[in-house]
Amino acid sequence: MAELTTSLPYQTTGYLLNRLAFSLSRQSDQILLERLGIGMSQYIIMHILQLQSSIQQRVIATQLGQTEASISRQMKILANQSLLEVRTNPQNRREHVIILTTKGERIIDEANNILDEFHKSVFEKIGDKSYKNFAELISTYSGLA
Repeated sequence: MAELTTSLPYQTTGYLLNRLAFSLSRQSDQILLERLGIGMSQYIIMHILQLQSSIQQRVIATQLGQTEASISRQMKILANQSLLEVRTNPQNRREHVIILTTKGERIIDEANNILDEFHKSVFEKIGDKSYKNFAELISTYSGLA
């Protein structure tokens, strides 16, 4: 009979990080849907638009590692809610750029505040120093630093 391993899946770093990301994403999605009527997918697109105004759909898809079709579906939802606009690039009439509307700017600011408040409550148990170290590690690993 084979011996049982002492390293169960829930004890591995990879599993725990994946589980944490999944749980936070699901909870964030639920909070945003309840309070603002947008999900995490829409939030992420709006966040990119907030950081980089007048961006092409293809660039958003590339940044997120998704297809243009999946981004297009999310953008239609946002456009139907008057949160973004698709405009023709004045320098190249065949090219379209996406911008947040005034309503979209307001909603993304609210979403940022809601998520900051939620994440603060989740991580306040580990203390400021540990959270700062954790945030630096995540930023460095994800290429944000």
